[in-house]
Amino acid sequence: MHRLTHRTITILILFFTVTSASGKSSKLVFSWKNPAYVASNKFHRVLALGMSDNTVIRADFEDALAAQLAELGMDAIPGNVILLRPEGAQPDLQYIRTQIRDNEIDAVIVSRLIKVENTTRYVPGAAYVPPFPYYGSFYGYYGTVYPVVYSPGYLTKEKKVRIETNFYVTSSGEGELIWTCITETFNPNDVDKAIKRLVELLVKQIRTDGVL
Repeated sequence: MHRLTHRTITILILFFTVTSASGKSSKLVFSWKNPAYVASNKFHRVLALGMSDNTVIRADFEDALAAQLAELGMDAIPGNVILLRPEGAQPDLQYIRTQIRDNEIDAVIVSRLIKVENTTRYVPGAAYVPPFPYYGSFYGYYGTVYPVVYSPGYLTKEKKVRIETNFYVTSSGEGELIWTCITETFNPNDVDKAIKRLVELLVKQIRTDGVL
């Protein structure tokens, strides 16, 4: 009985390991803070900016990031509120400079997609031991436990999205980089949830690194 209990626990551990691996959301790969930057006063107004050719996802990300920053008491503006979509492949930098100046933006947080990786992962099978109610009688126990059921392995597809996020202070004229990070988001099937988890991770790390 002790042996069966141990095997059952082992199977549960394997199950939760596989479940958690397939249910990953976002994680930090690395972050860097400019050692020359000395935090001064609280930023007056921060621009939340996403770079994507998908205007809907870009707007959703900018709105979510601005809202997350607002929860910290910051005056955050989504990029889609003050910046028009460029018609060509090249942005109008003078227009962006003007908008940042006129809206008194003193910091910009900008994210962009840098890599999408699709992989196939093999999930090994595991022996399954029937639950303990079958211990109630010898014949029920013996007849059920004897033919141990084997769950075969299978292949599962996974997607990993890598995103770069930079934090710039605009008071330096050209915009000084004071912080950067790389994050990875796993299996972002639900875009809204993926964005929510990502912006929460970004803001948390920015605060942890002492930028905000």
